[in-house]
Amino acid sequence: MNIDLQAREITPLRQTLTRVAEHLGSDKPASRYLEATLGAQSTANFHYRPTWEPQYALFDTARSAIKLQDWYVLKDPRQFYYATWTMTRARQQDTMESNFQFVESKGMVAALSDAVREQALAVLMPLRHVAWGANMNNASICAYGYGTAFTAPAMFHAMDNLGIAQYLTRLGLALGDPEVLDAGKQAWLNAPEWQDLRRLVEDLLVVKDPFELFVAQNLALDGLLYPLVYGSFIDDHLTLKGATAVAMLTAFMTDWHAETARWIDAVVKTAAAESAENRALLVQWTAHWADRAQAALAPVAQQAMGEHGDAALTEARTALDTRCRKAGLAA
Repeated sequence: MNIDLQAREITPLRQTLTRVAEHLGSDKPASRYLEATLGAQSTANFHYRPTWEPQYALFDTARSAIKLQDWYVLKDPRQFYYATWTMTRARQQDTMESNFQFVESKGMVAALSDAVREQALAVLMPLRHVAWGANMNNASICAYGYGTAFTAPAMFHAMDNLGIAQYLTRLGLALGDPEVLDAGKQAWLNAPEWQDLRRLVEDLLVVKDPFELFVAQNLALDGLLYPLVYGSFIDDHLTLKGATAVAMLTAFMTDWHAETARWIDAVVKTAAAESAENRALLVQWTAHWADRAQAALAPVAQQAMGEHGDAALTEARTALDTRCRKAGLAA
């Protein structure tokens, strides 16, 4: 018996999802990122308004003073949707696991001087609580923001910050006993040099406008904190004292900040270009929250780097101002 197998081409009836085609203007093939993003925001058939804020619908563009004709213009240049985000973070997790194993196997922590170890712990352990605040704030952006292009990356960002808090916890346990975590918490609650930053983090928890919160947390505060701590303090200051182990155990933070800055800058640049009103508001928010963040980080910079702290913080602010100018937020 002969079996004749023939290949047949099946032409799909549609090239993409209807909601995606409506945004693209035609039924043409779309990337997985666009299929996971465009048109995914719920817009109708809500059963009730929030009892705590009945003036708004469950998902409402009026929650922000920023106005956009189409909230899907805030696309992520990284093209992250759930699958690509998890695959990227999994690869980075493998790298960090290798770093932790290498530091442990080579006895690099034991080679640290007591002074360097104590200095690293004194600065990094309270930052676990800053990362937790960033997690909560980005979860709020996701909850109250509008448009999947804006809210989905904010949720990824929230979980990234939770991961950063966990990495800092592992670093603390690698460099010391579990008591160092309690010491970091007590410093966060009571040490004078941390109270301005703690007040800023707690004030951000109650910012209502999701876009203002995005600017305050992700652009202003993190835009100063990460270059100051993970750049100037660890890479430039501690590494010269033989703290290569600390640099390896915080490598994710440095790479993550450089990667996420692309998304943050793209969002504010697109929103600022929409209208003069948007731009004026973003300039105002950025200046206000960057000034507060700089003032709150000044005592931390001095604790971390002594007389070099002010210069390092000024350098971080200059770099942030340059980012803002490139994003169209020049005053």
